[in-house]
Amino acid sequence: MKQIKVKDLLVHLEEYATVNEKSSLIEAIEALEKAQQGFDSSHYTHRAILVYDDNKRIVGKLSQWDVIKGLEPKYEAFGDIRSISLSGLSTEFIRSMMEKRSLWQDNLDDICNRIANKKVKEVMYRPTEGEMIDEDATLGEALHILIIGHHQSLLVTREGAIVGILRLVDVFKLVCERIKSCRI
Repeated sequence: MKQIKVKDLLVHLEEYATVNEKSSLIEAIEALEKAQQGFDSSHYTHRAILVYDDNKRIVGKLSQWDVIKGLEPKYEAFGDIRSISLSGLSTEFIRSMMEKRSLWQDNLDDICNRIANKKVKEVMYRPTEGEMIDEDATLGEALHILIIGHHQSLLVTREGAIVGILRLVDVFKLVCERIKSCRI
């Protein structure tokens, strides 16, 4: 049986929504919508935008989560929310955080007006080396990183340069197809 490689499942940069880090959130949202219109309808839609710098190097991701988190600037005081959120906080503690910090007190339209022209680099997430994988890595290695890191995607590299993205949703689709083919 042929070993499945990451490059067999990746979405190439040319097919993915990208935006310059100096773009506004409005421009990023428009780029995402445009990429979704052009993406093959047999695939799931994009849920993130890859962010590049002036040298056309990918330097970050802007996910739905990042945009929503960016609506409330007080989250910056929390530090690394991604690691906090995985630590199993109680519902009561989460509620008390919201009350103590006066989170989400403004009207949604006011919040959105305030953030609409914010630069992507102010809201985006800069992936760590642990969220990248070489295109020649096996699917098993990718699955392990996705599970351990609780990632929705991994940036795919070739000789150190980012060439695409491996999305959990595409891996899940493949796995589902393989499970269905096991019917007795």
